[in-house]
Amino acid sequence: MVLSNCILVRPHYQKGCGMADHTHHVTFQTLEKDILANKIVDSLLNLISEKQLLPGDKLPPERELARMMNVGRPALREALRALSVMKVIEIRPGSGAYVSALEPEQLVQPLEFVFSLDNSSIIHLVNARRILELNTVVEAAKQITPEEITKLESLLVQMADNIDNPEKCDELDREFHKTIASAARNPILYQFVSVVNQLGSKSRQKSYGLPGVLPPTLDEHRAIVDALKAHAPERAQEAMRYHLDQAELHLRQLIDTQTPATNTN
Repeated sequence: MVLSNCILVRPHYQKGCGMADHTHHVTFQTLEKDILANKIVDSLLNLISEKQLLPGDKLPPERELARMMNVGRPALREALRALSVMKVIEIRPGSGAYVSALEPEQLVQPLEFVFSLDNSSIIHLVNARRILELNTVVEAAKQITPEEITKLESLLVQMADNIDNPEKCDELDREFHKTIASAARNPILYQFVSVVNQLGSKSRQKSYGLPGVLPPTLDEHRAIVDALKAHAPERAQEAMRYHLDQAELHLRQLIDTQTPATNTN
């Protein structure tokens, strides 16, 4: 049961920018004291979805927010921890809780573990990448700038320098594909490519740890960059297709190494 509404008048904060010169009037829904923490989560998410709370906004102090929502501090604390795990808020020690940047790539990070457990989902992600990136690279080849080519070449150098570090190579790999997606000049494609690559991060790190996988992967990336540099869409698409085919092969090898042998006795 909703008891009443309390209106908070507070300054707007942006990450790293201090106090902005405008204010927002945010209505925090009050809740029964015995409400479950997930109801508090729902209430705060609703404020964010309605844009009453914006990226970078600082939440009121815990004691004040608990009073405003008519809930106990333990339940509120539990809800804030859940939102932090979801990457919806950022808890800064000594400063307070802030609404995160709410970037899609960041918000899907908690799902990586789920996808890494399901072998069929891993392969489906590769197929999703084919649908997205085979088209994205064609558009990128038509529009990519010298500055973006320079960035891709720099990422290749960094990957070569970290050839024995699967986690770092995965980070650089994601940035590589995001740069190509950005060059396609379609913000929706960019977000989809970023999210799909983020979801496959854990599995990709493991596959990069397989013997002999990273050196040829680096060569595949070089072939993509060469085609983009030549502004050759068909060549870029074929280089990307080969790269994704190899990525699927490596993931299937990873799955095979993780699948227990069948006992025939």
